[in-house]
Amino acid sequence: YLAVSGLPIENSNHAFNAINASIEIIDFVNNEIKNGGHFSIRIGINSGPVVAGIVGSNKFAYDIWGDTVNVAARMEQSSEKGKINISQSTFEQVEKLFNFTPRGEIEAKNKGKIKMYFIEQSLSSKIKS
Repeated sequence: YLAVSGLPIENSNHAFNAINASIEIIDFVNNEIKNGGHFSIRIGINSGPVVAGIVGSNKFAYDIWGDTVNVAARMEQSSEKGKINISQSTFEQVEKLFNFTPRGEIEAKNKGKIKMYFIEQSLSSKIKS
């Protein structure tokens, strides 16, 4: 599943909002697991420029492309079950707002080594408006 923050209207808090949404999703899934749910998720977040537009001729869809999307996919692929993995570009925008575990540089398919960080912050203690 792909989600985007800061489109189509630019939002300077896009990284913060994406992380808060991700924390809510992780908390929801973890609660479902406690109640007998049978699936888990991992999340990856990257920040940067994208190309966006409408695709399709019979059924229209809004879609985004670009290296930022590709790196976000690598963040998800390099994450772990129940974790939010973010890139350096996202980290730089929110480093004072959350707690992190630096993961160092990790090899990402077709990208080489990329600095990654796990979010280590619970939803209830950091959300700000």
